Amino acid sequence: MLHKMSELYERAQKAENKILALAGAHDSHALGAVCEAYSKNLITPILVGDKEQILKTAENENLDISKFEIIDEKSVAGSVKAAVELVSSGKAQILMKGKVGTSDILRGVLNDEWGLKTGNILSHFVIFELSPYHKMIAVTDAAMNIAPTLQEKIGIINNAVTYMHRLGTDNPKVALLGAVETVNPKMPATTDAALLTVMNRRKQITGCILDGPLAFDNAINKAGAEHKGIVSEVAGDADILFTPDIEAGNILYKALTFMGGQLAAVILGAKAPIVLTSRADSEEAKLNSIVLAAVS
Repeated sequence: MLHKMSELYERAQKAENKILALAGAHDSHALGAVCEAYSKNLITPILVGDKEQILKTAENENLDISKFEIIDEKSVAGSVKAAVELVSSGKAQILMKGKVGTSDILRGVLNDEWGLKTGNILSHFVIFELSPYHKMIAVTDAAMNIAPTLQEKIGIINNAVTYMHRLGTDNPKVALLGAVETVNPKMPATTDAALLTVMNRRKQITGCILDGPLAFDNAINKAGAEHKGIVSEVAGDADILFTPDIEAGNILYKALTFMGGQLAAVILGAKAPIVLTSRADSEEAKLNSIVLAAVS
């Protein structure tokens, strides 16, 4: 179980050094985060993209990239293909998005010939350090799946649970969020949550403890749950907050981010973790996300 972001860094420093392929490496924030991660001996980068622009960006940002391998690819498509192929061939263990479009890099990841498909659903996983909460807490899915079906929700949960195992939480507690704690047929999030909870209790979903529907306050506040008469192993002690759709997930993600939470995020479900941060994310968030990928 992780309590602080610093513990994530400690785990990454103890893990085997990973090679990271940065597609579109002339992005100043991504390149800065990669250089910082390298200086902490967390990863070894391979920079992919227009070499002239990469060198110019490094000079403008006063970044030393003299020890890094650079693969010169002038086009966005060529940069994505080369970076993804490094990972699919095993020459790199982490893929990171630089100055290329999200759709471009995901198209590469899903390429049938040289991509990173596994048959699992791709999902967004973010872990927060929040000062009011007693441990780090994850949120999924805030960025990939718009309105997942029940079967897709199982895949998203499995991705998150497997990653929490890698982070040292053997049996993570998953709060299936809804607007209320009772099952209401007019609110599909609550009926899906109830079905998922039963599936977990009958060992159809394993490696975790699921409970829901739970409103956000009850998922993170035990006293509040007890006041409402909610009897739950998960309430007040959740490791993962599972949101029913991208709207709820994205709102929660951004609310926690801009209220001061430290975060690290990756895309799961491919052959390797993908660091695919938002342009609005800070360089610190990008660095934290590299560290999260390096722990796996």
